Amino acid sequence: MSETVGVDEPRAAERAVEVLREGQLVVLPTDTTYGVAADAFQPAATQALFAVRNASRDTPLPVFIRSPRQLIGLTEDAGEQAQRLVAAFWPGPLTMVFTAGEALTWDLGETQGTVAIRLPAHDFVQELIAAVGPLAVTGANTVATLPPSTVAGARAVLGDRVALYVDGGRCDGGPSTIVDVSRGGAEVLRRGAVTADAVFEAASGATEWGAPTPGPEPGPEEAPEEASEESVEEASGEAR
Repeated sequence: MSETVGVDEPRAAERAVEVLREGQLVVLPTDTTYGVAADAFQPAATQALFAVRNASRDTPLPVFIRSPRQLIGLTEDAGEQAQRLVAAFWPGPLTMVFTAGEALTWDLGETQGTVAIRLPAHDFVQELIAAVGPLAVTGANTVATLPPSTVAGARAVLGDRVALYVDGGRCDGGPSTIVDVSRGGAEVLRRGAVTADAVFEAASGATEWGAPTPGPEPGPEEAPEEASEESVEEASGEAR
């Protein structure tokens, strides 16, 4: 029998950490919709994520982190465009697909050497990551249903196959935008909360991890061309 706790209850985070460390699944609120989470470094737990959602391993699990510094070791160097997107949109609803670090031993599905990573803008989720480490998190729904905006909606779909439900009220953020930076560019794979135009604009600035680098204002003759939605669309791939 699964249990439910409110996100503001004193032991909510402690209980969620216990469940995750035991290799079980937790439904939790995020800054987008409700997700179902597992310890990313426990293969049995990530395999359970695929099973509870009736999902194919051909759609790899995304990973949540709490700081851009955690990208070191989890990914290979993705180049300047990835750094610009991190500075512009993290924490927030942008998932980026990186080349995975060679030493990783986790099981996120058929990743083809990549890993999808997001830094969520949600204090409770970040508290769990601080205690457990990176979390594999995907929508708290099956492949045949839409991601839920309430914990009741998640429970109606997943039932007792999840050990713990954390009720954080409504989560109406909508899906994250997915951008592939594994080949050095910035290719929009799925449209979401961050617009394609915003991705295109941010990817053309200059920055280091977490902090924009200021530069001179362009003169009239140096003004950049407007980034059009169509130009991003030409590079967009299949949704994940």
